[in-house]
This record gives sequence, C-alpha cells and structure tokens, in this order.
Amino acid sequence: MRRVVFNQKGGVGKSSIACNLAAIAASRGKRALVVDLDPQGNSTLYLLGKSPEGLKDTVADFLEQTVTFTVFNRPPEEFVHDTRFPGLSVMPASPELEFLERKLEAKHKIYKLREALKKLEDDFDEIYIDTAPSMNFYARAALVAADRCLIPFDCDDFSRQALYNTLNEIGDLREDHNEDLVVEGIVANQYQPRARLPQQVIQELLDEGLPVASVRLSSSVKMKESHQRQEPLIYMAPSHGLTVQYCELYDALDRAPVSSSSEAR
Repeated sequence: MRRVVFNQKGGVGKSSIACNLAAIAASRGKRALVVDLDPQGNSTLYLLGKSPEGLKDTVADFLEQTVTFTVFNRPPEEFVHDTRFPGLSVMPASPELEFLERKLEAKHKIYKLREALKKLEDDFDEIYIDTAPSMNFYARAALVAADRCLIPFDCDDFSRQALYNTLNEIGDLREDHNEDLVVEGIVANQYQPRARLPQQVIQELLDEGLPVASVRLSSSVKMKESHQRQEPLIYMAPSHGLTVQYCELYDALDRAPVSSSSEAR
C-alpha cells in the first residue's frame, strides 16, 4: 500500500497525519516507511530527530542519480533510514530538493518515484508519502506513485476552496497518469466538535457526496508536545484521546474497500 497525504494548503497537518499513521502501523507489527518530499523536512525531523540539512543518503540523493549519467545507480533501499521506533523507517528530505526540482521536471522523471516505491514494497507493508503544500513536481510524482490519497482539511471557507482545487488537480492527474489512484478520505483535522461552523462545513461536504472520513481529528496541544519531543503519539501518549482518534482513523482506512473506479469529485 502506497498512500500520499496531500493538500495544496499549508498548515493542515499533512506531516502529522503521515507520520502518526505510519507509527501506528509500525506499533502493530507492520513495516512502515515515510517518504519525506517536503524540503522543509518536518517528517524527517519528527521521526529521525535530525534536521534534514547535512543528512546523507536522502530522497534528493536518490532522485539526483536518475538525472546524472552513471554506470551504477544505487537501489532505493540504500536511502532508507531506520528510526528509533521498531518497524518505522524514513526516506529523509533535503533542502536540495528545491534545487533539483527543475532538473527532474526538464528530464521528465515523474515516474522514477513510483518505480522506486514499487521496489520497496518487498521491504515494507505500508508506505506513506509526505508532500509540500503545492502542486509541484514532487507532489505530482507522489500522486503518480501512490494508490491511495488522504486529504487533510481544516473546517473553514479558505480550506474549502483549496479542497476543491486539490480535488480537481488530483482528478486531472489521475486521468493522465494514474487511473488507479483513489481519494480514500478527506480528513477533518484540528476539529472542534462543539463549534457550529466545523459541523456545518463537514455536513455540506457530505451532502455534496465527497469522501469525508468518518473519524475527525481533534485540536489538541498534545500534538505540539509530540512534535517537540519528536515522538509520535502512539509511543508518547498511547491512551490520549487524540491518539485514540488516530487509531480509529487507521482502522477505518484499513477496513474500507478500495476501488480504482472512485471519483475525486
């Protein structure tokens, strides 16, 4: 299973969702990998406890060899780093991703990530791809490489317009490059169940027939503490309410049937 967590709007919790779902998978005995395609490297810092600056054998290093003539390209597994959490690994980001993007795009390397992740499926049960908040080359490559897509969502009008734009972009890309990609859920994040507006927005999305996930992730300072300690919730606070919600989301996604005929809009 290759799942991308994507939204063109920033600050909606992409890294938190990708890393915490992967951590839950690992805590249940699965082999989980997070691929960090955001030059900011939030997932890398969260899981490795290291800034992506100065790291060796990153996802940028892997992709760079695809545009450089060489007799021997190193296999993708050599760019995977183990974390201190059993069963959880990361292919770390690098600031070099920004400088490499134009070269990759010019040489039409959009399928290289998919080829790499298909090879890594022998080593990992679940692969999560974290992206930057823009439909750039790396986001497109991730959507081409994935078979499932989660869209984090803040319940306000600005996020709603960004959601529609994101769904339209995904629909276009699926039609041209990856017809098997499924939008399996719009995940309401930092949800405030007692506030009227979030409930109203979610209900309107459901009335439009959009695939809103049944589990909502509440707003909690515990997530900020998790970031500060660089420790996913399932390890830091396994019985906390937000951790329970993440586990419920993981279970709901795990149970849901996946159909390649699903429509993004």
